Amino acid sequence: MTTITDQPNTGQSKDGPGSSTERPWPAAIREVLDRPLTSYHILLGATVLLLVLGLLMVLSASSVLSLRANGNSYTIFYRQLIWVGVGLPMAYVASRMTPRHFRMLSYVALLGSVFLLVLTYVPGLGVGVKGNTNWLNLGGPLQIQPSEFAKLALVMWCADLYARKQKLLTQWKHLLVPMVPVCGLVIALIVGQHDLGTALVLMAVMLGMIWVVGAPTRLFVATIVVVGTIAMYFVTTAQHRMDRLMNFTNPLSDPGGVGWQAYHSFYALSTGGWWGVGIGNSRQKWGNLPEAHTDFIFSVIGEELGLIGSLTVLALFLTLAYVGVRIATRNTDPFVRYASAGITVWLMAQTLVNLGAVIGLLPIVGIPLPLLSYGGSALLPTLIAIGMLLSFAKAEPGAQAALKETRRPRFGWMSSWRTPGRTGRENTRER
Repeated sequence: MTTITDQPNTGQSKDGPGSSTERPWPAAIREVLDRPLTSYHILLGATVLLLVLGLLMVLSASSVLSLRANGNSYTIFYRQLIWVGVGLPMAYVASRMTPRHFRMLSYVALLGSVFLLVLTYVPGLGVGVKGNTNWLNLGGPLQIQPSEFAKLALVMWCADLYARKQKLLTQWKHLLVPMVPVCGLVIALIVGQHDLGTALVLMAVMLGMIWVVGAPTRLFVATIVVVGTIAMYFVTTAQHRMDRLMNFTNPLSDPGGVGWQAYHSFYALSTGGWWGVGIGNSRQKWGNLPEAHTDFIFSVIGEELGLIGSLTVLALFLTLAYVGVRIATRNTDPFVRYASAGITVWLMAQTLVNLGAVIGLLPIVGIPLPLLSYGGSALLPTLIAIGMLLSFAKAEPGAQAALKETRRPRFGWMSSWRTPGRTGRENTRER
């Protein structure tokens, strides 16, 4: 006869306090983050959420402009949908490629980008848009902005260059040559198109790459001083840039002139409140806020989705930054580390410049918000870069083995109920 004794409930599992069935939530989070495919899944999820939100907000922010210009509220949205449809397969192909493939393409991408940038200076091919001659006419209504593709090309080339020079990076001349002269050439071509915003992003990428490979502090600070001096020279030698800079110091001094865009951006953000006025109910998109669907789409997000929606967008971009750093630090391949860091610096620098201009912390320089703003020239290289990060995430320790485990053989579900080595009749008897 078995005697059952009552024992006090200690709140712990029978396996003891160290049991895996009951762990504090920080340990559970660490366990999830330590899984091989965590970077892949987080990156994919954040990208999809930003893309879907971007399509929704482009539709809302551009509907009035589309109706006035084309008699159809969905024209700009349909174009963005096409760009997404083109970019996603490109991202998928990039995610299936290996680092060796990207290294093989790095020099081709750089030379191709420089060639396209030079073509914008050819009369009849270069197209000026709002003072910037950074568009290339490909015939008919199709135009591209080569400077956007130059960002990706420069990251790939710099990563490959530094990976080749891995053992020589302790010498300052190998840190700066030929990286700085080549980056300077690309930046000069872009500044010549009057596109200082993109040039600033490329300067940030160049500085970020120099820092990532381990440049000495003195050399890094000296490079920052030189780059900052050059940037200030470009700003002070152009009247329209000086006007923007002066307006930045006091954006409400001329709300009906130079400060119009900043004023209505602030108004849109301030009227959103906690939860916003609702999707599609923005007042500023009715001709008050210029570039509402491109550079200032975050203002419409703040107005329609409120502070909660704005913070959600910021959280998604911070997630992208975290995953980029995570991929860079968890890989041992020098090219993968440098390319991941370069892509992260590029996307985050562009995000900071855009958001800083929208909320008044930085001058307005005309930079789109990655994955959210309208425009195929900015979206396509961004999606390719995301595809590269997905490829690198699959190269993390244990990721390939985890991927093989998740791939089930075709029709494997038909035999999953059977015990291996036994017939169906034997299984039935046991039941």
